[in-house]
Amino acid sequence: MALAKKPVTGMKDITPAEMQIREYVMDQIKETYRGFGFSQIETPCVEHIENLTSKQGGDNEKLIFKILKRGDKLNLETASGENDLVDSGLRYDLTLPLSRYYANNAANLPSPFKALQMGSVWRADRPQKGRFRQFVQCDIDILGDPTSLAEIELILATTAALSKICPNNAFTVRINDREILKGMALYCGFPEDSMDQVFITLDKMDKIGLEGVEKELLESGYQKECVDKYLDMLKNVTRNADGVRALGQKLADVMPLEVSRNLAHIMDTVTEVSEADFGLEFDPTLVRGMSYYTGTIFEVSMEGFGGSVAGGGRYDKMIGKFTGMETPACGFSIGFERIVTILMDNGFKVPGAGEKKAYLFEKGVDSITLAGVIKEAMEERKKGAHVLVAQMNKNKKFQKEQLGNEGYTEFKEFYKESLKK
Repeated sequence: MALAKKPVTGMKDITPAEMQIREYVMDQIKETYRGFGFSQIETPCVEHIENLTSKQGGDNEKLIFKILKRGDKLNLETASGENDLVDSGLRYDLTLPLSRYYANNAANLPSPFKALQMGSVWRADRPQKGRFRQFVQCDIDILGDPTSLAEIELILATTAALSKICPNNAFTVRINDREILKGMALYCGFPEDSMDQVFITLDKMDKIGLEGVEKELLESGYQKECVDKYLDMLKNVTRNADGVRALGQKLADVMPLEVSRNLAHIMDTVTEVSEADFGLEFDPTLVRGMSYYTGTIFEVSMEGFGGSVAGGGRYDKMIGKFTGMETPACGFSIGFERIVTILMDNGFKVPGAGEKKAYLFEKGVDSITLAGVIKEAMEERKKGAHVLVAQMNKNKKFQKEQLGNEGYTEFKEFYKESLKK
């Protein structure tokens, strides 16, 4: 069987030029988040299969890369199904492993604990632009804080990072609350046991539009009166903090007023103190697909890119599934690959990168000449320049074009003594 040169479908090889951008983005994110008091941790890429399939990951649980049992534990003869063959899998996000990590280490961590994670995750999804089966997530989470300060800090930190990385791309933070989603549906007459199905349909708004949502809800058997009332409310709600407060008054019979007041307070405070330039709006159609969200949810959309570039929310019940005691938790994740894609599409160059020079010497130069080339390169490196020393190829023009694509802007050539005459 011939060896395959291309990476596995959904994976990618990363060029030096892209790697330079990726490292720059990572550095900017880490620097920003550390300034907000977040501490970096790391969890294994392999997670217990019972954790990954605990009905908290939504559709991601259908996309797990599962790992077979090994050695004596793998018994094909007695296996009656897939669950008898696997015992672990690659993590599909960083939130579930963080919850396990916190449950295991809480006694040795400060409260509240502000965690920073950057690492690869894996999902057997359909690959598309900006979306791969292996991709990096950059997460910040605040564990142990039940107040709205957690959401405020997460939004401020994430928007500060995005503003630093993509200063020329306008972006908007869209915010909602799971309790408001439920309150609106109840107010319009949908049965309480149908909430999940209604939200699954609503979550398709970006793809199928308002008319598509209406059609699907009616085809699912919901009364036209309920559907019309629901869609009318979605269309007419005011998308600022005052609109949230007004909506809370309307939903007072089916939802505590504190829910809308809390969300409005988050929006007011972020608007008042943020130093970054971005839009902030209440989006009553925002659902977020992960079933572990319990309260506030948010997403970031960016100019020039379809879909979200960051998202997160509150998940107060997840850690309790490990410990038996609920722990307030809230997180925000930047879609690292999508940000890198935006930067590369815009022809982004890393600012402040050291000058890159290439010293090319002809094949056959004597040892004294070569030593001089290396010595000169070492002196330039001391000054902060990036200097490549390499032998000239036969096709010198193509060689220099390739190096130019990698950011080399200055070339110096060294020949055998006989060619200098």
